[in-house]
Amino acid sequence: MTLIFQQSHPGCLNDQFCPRVQEVEGDIPVEMLRVTPLDLPEVAELDVIRHYTRLSRENFSIETHFYPLGSCAMKYSPRLCHKAAMLPGFLGHHPLTPESFSQGTLACLHQLQIWLAFITGMDEVCLTPMASAQGEWAGLRMIAAYHQSRGDVDRVEMLVPDAAHGTGPASAAMCGFEVREIPTTIQGDVDIEALARTVGPKTAGIMLANPSTLGVFERDIEAIAKLIHQAGGLLYYDGANLNAIIGKLSLKAMGFDVVRLNLQKTFTTPHGGGPGAGPIAVTERLQPFLPVPRVTQKDEYFAWLHKEDCPDSIGRMSAFYGDVGVLLGAYAYIAMLGQEGLVTVAEYATLNANYLLARLNRVGFDLAYPDRRATNEFCLTLSAWQKAKGVTATDLSNALLDRGFHAPTVYFSLLVPECLLIEPTETENKQTLDAFVGAMQEIAEAYVNDPASLKQAPTSLSRTRMDEVQAAKILDVAWREKGDTHNIT
Repeated sequence: MTLIFQQSHPGCLNDQFCPRVQEVEGDIPVEMLRVTPLDLPEVAELDVIRHYTRLSRENFSIETHFYPLGSCAMKYSPRLCHKAAMLPGFLGHHPLTPESFSQGTLACLHQLQIWLAFITGMDEVCLTPMASAQGEWAGLRMIAAYHQSRGDVDRVEMLVPDAAHGTGPASAAMCGFEVREIPTTIQGDVDIEALARTVGPKTAGIMLANPSTLGVFERDIEAIAKLIHQAGGLLYYDGANLNAIIGKLSLKAMGFDVVRLNLQKTFTTPHGGGPGAGPIAVTERLQPFLPVPRVTQKDEYFAWLHKEDCPDSIGRMSAFYGDVGVLLGAYAYIAMLGQEGLVTVAEYATLNANYLLARLNRVGFDLAYPDRRATNEFCLTLSAWQKAKGVTATDLSNALLDRGFHAPTVYFSLLVPECLLIEPTETENKQTLDAFVGAMQEIAEAYVNDPASLKQAPTSLSRTRMDEVQAAKILDVAWREKGDTHNIT
């Protein structure tokens, strides 16, 4: 694979892609004009098209490959939902358009608030957090504001299970909390006895994902909620794995006070670095502290609620109203599926995960929690492989790439040695799952017969195995002319 700069030949300049420097008069001061030409490649249009088309074929994506990243819900996003969000009336709508000319957009957003409240069982929803991490921060800020409004200023501790995402303790620390880690039992549940010893008058709340990032359902959730609430704390819900229980369970009934959703996982928005949206849903006691703006309805008229309407609000999360295009895509997804369809999403997500768990266990892979059923995902451990022959989760992941499958999440959860966290999602069919099992079985046979071959993978791609440590520490993605020591900026 070559860089586009390496295909450059003098005289092949394509004005469409690499315009020549033109003399500019009037608008740009002379001292700001370039004195040297732009350092761009000279490549014919057809060669440019072929180059980037070849590059696109090197990518692994949900459109081209099975992508079983655990705790990511890399599922197919129906094109219809994105087309709906890109209708001209939505796409051309400026965020500063007056409310009276925004009634269609506001009606959709208001309905989405109602639907998300119903789906989660909560009382009120705010859509404006721009990503799940921002929604997490907002939820914790609301917990802090709630305690402060009651004069309960000594509640400075946030409890976080040791199986949590790294963003959990990070967000808690950013909000001024002291993080207290709660251990997990060998069965994958929060250690209730350890929790009981930790909870006290300084407890502000606890952050939980249920199902957890270990791929199991927290069986003691009611006991956890009782402990925290009796101590005066609140429960925050991480919606990373909502896909397993969507439409099946009420999060409010579980005992949660604030819920952060992941529209980019559960409700059909772009994956892989695209825009996100992290709405938060709350019970009535946290409603006054919700961020602004959010949509309200007055008779037949829809309007924005701002800080002056909600004096106890923690304030704005962004310049305008969140990622409205993403929110509209989620609106279309929920409208398309309806209540029964959303329940089916959860049922097929858990069915696919448990099918894979059973089949992979049958061909010889060790389950991290063999006495537990999968939720939307599950953990395997290659600890025995690593100890016996030095074959690691990284080796298996690279071998999967050779066989046309993206790797699952590796080394997360950190509690599971040589962990593979696998999530097939509800959108994959049985034929794809069986093919994945076949590839995993091939790798298991290679482990027995030729483990050294797994250390060489991948061998069929345009690049061999990278040195991940060096790539992270000494990242260098700038192109230079031969002999040029200056980075191109």
